[in-house]
Amino acid sequence: MSRITTVVFDVGETLVDETRHWGDWADWLGVPRFTFCAAFGAVVERGWHHRRVFDLVRPGLDYQAEHERREAAGWLYTLEPADFYPDALPCLTALRAAGFRIGIAGNQPEAAETSLAALGVPADFIASSARWGVQKPDPAFFAKVAETADAAPATIAYVGDRLDNDILPANAAGMLSVFIRRGPWGVIHGASPQANEAAARRNPGRPRRSLKRARLTLAASPTLR
Repeated sequence: MSRITTVVFDVGETLVDETRHWGDWADWLGVPRFTFCAAFGAVVERGWHHRRVFDLVRPGLDYQAEHERREAAGWLYTLEPADFYPDALPCLTALRAAGFRIGIAGNQPEAAETSLAALGVPADFIASSARWGVQKPDPAFFAKVAETADAAPATIAYVGDRLDNDILPANAAGMLSVFIRRGPWGVIHGASPQANEAAARRNPGRPRRSLKRARLTLAASPTLR
């Protein structure tokens, strides 16, 4: 196995807890948060795109128009320090100290890049699907990861919480995949037999320690170093 030199992280539900983000949407639409969460879980279980949740809670809603109305009312997409999972930033810092290059790349708006950079997140590069013009699970996204990292796919570990968007396409791209079982997708996808296709699995039931364990796997395993 090639020596892993670069670790690239997904954003939502890997580094960032998106509870605030989706809760704000529920409040804006006047939908009880519990109802919105239940609908969101149904969308994840069925393998639908996450924006289908709006079709369930507000049939006929024009998402783009509603998004623009929120912006007109003063809303801006931002990430805040409290949004990070407690283990996220310490993990990035420890991996860099161990000699790994760190990347962050996910299906996010360009505003996520701005927020992450402004917060001083310890990473060698930060990218978004919006800026690249391609989304996971498209193979072109993972080609951009390797290009931006300036590293061969076999030397890159990609860490994410979804089988469909992260683990399976990372494997297909020739990268080492690390599955974090937390968040809606992580919990539901973790029950799938396909979760065993990840090179490493972390966090059955202990979300606050999941990235710490992933860090130990990457830093300590002689087959990865």
